Amino acid sequence: MKQALVIGASGGIGSALVAELAAQGWQVTGRSRSEDGLDVTDEASVAEHLGALEGPFQRIIIATGALEIDGYTPEKALKHLEAPGMAAQFALNTIGPALVMKHALPLLARDAPAVLAALSARGGSIGDNRFGGWHSYRASKAALNQIIRGAAIELGRSHKQAVCVALHPGTVATAFTEKYLGRHPAVPPSEAAQNLLRVIDGLTPEQTGRFFDWAGKEVVW
Repeated sequence: MKQALVIGASGGIGSALVAELAAQGWQVTGRSRSEDGLDVTDEASVAEHLGALEGPFQRIIIATGALEIDGYTPEKALKHLEAPGMAAQFALNTIGPALVMKHALPLLARDAPAVLAALSARGGSIGDNRFGGWHSYRASKAALNQIIRGAAIELGRSHKQAVCVALHPGTVATAFTEKYLGRHPAVPPSEAAQNLLRVIDGLTPEQTGRFFDWAGKEVVW
């Protein structure tokens, strides 16, 4: 049976991905901080939890992240930037997924088609930034995109059929975005999960190391 691993499985999008994968016939393993004690910002925790799993997984999806951490909210301007808030964004949105990738690589199917994907955000696109603000969040996601790009190059040497990508899920109605939706239309997590899995299922090794949105359109770095 095809195996999938979802990190951040208790979140709005993560739990929807688990449900949708299971509905499609995948054997799904989910891990999260609230349900399993996995702290992606602590390498010992990541090593312990992922080291206890047995692959190979044909899908590994990292669905962790946050806009607001420890009371630090997205900055409207540089004058609002605070070092602890910025450090927290990088710890969760960049370092966490990077540590997961490090310890998940041995679990990814080596001699079969496989996808390693991490949820990024269009806000992390440098080329698409037309409004400024949200400096810490944007920078942490831009850094994540670079990690994904580098990981894809490494995977290309050892996992010839693998794809490693950044994915923008769109605006999704979850606790993650509740305070920031404003006038932006949002889709329910179940629809976002279906969209993301449709994109993942259509990827080929030639598309590794790239950044796609929920509709399969490439996002500029």
